[in-house]
Amino acid sequence: MNADTLVTLIGQYGYAALFFCLWLGIIGMPIPDEAVVMAGGFAASLGLLHPVTAFCITYLGVISGLSIGYGLGRIMGPPMLNKLKKKKNIDKYLSKSYGLVQRYGSYSLCISYALPIVRHLVPYLVGIGRMPFIRYAFFSYTIGFIWTLAFFIIGRLFGKYIDKIGMIVHNYGLLALGVLLAGIVLLWVAIRMRSKPAS
Repeated sequence: MNADTLVTLIGQYGYAALFFCLWLGIIGMPIPDEAVVMAGGFAASLGLLHPVTAFCITYLGVISGLSIGYGLGRIMGPPMLNKLKKKKNIDKYLSKSYGLVQRYGSYSLCISYALPIVRHLVPYLVGIGRMPFIRYAFFSYTIGFIWTLAFFIIGRLFGKYIDKIGMIVHNYGLLALGVLLAGIVLLWVAIRMRSKPAS
């Protein structure tokens, strides 16, 4: 689904489209989360949605979708893995997810946000591993807020390029996230320097 279709969908169904596109991502809806979040920011910049409300709904869509994965992993346990393994081309992503959880523990939730598909699998795995919900929420919701804010702002500022940005992030994961965060910091510094009065 391309950015124009997402923005049209958001224009027709408003906040519900934002929430459900993200929420349904956990069950494999083939829409990159980054594109949906950026489309929400772009729709807000076009005046289709109120920016603060759009951001809050987007954030709730992100964290609720991933929390469903955590809950399913926790309730269903290891049999959930058998269901996941039946999905096409999932083995390499499961291997990456296992590796992250084994190597970084709770911090794997933070790292996984930079890796498409893996971000949906890690909550299942930490749920299966019986991570306490408070710990899961602390890590996942905190980085989820930062991740959602970053892509929402990118959508507001560079909405016409959502498809290209989404493809770069999908293909280059962590590297793209690092460049993205560095760009946001540089933009923030430039804005701050411009707003300072000359002495």
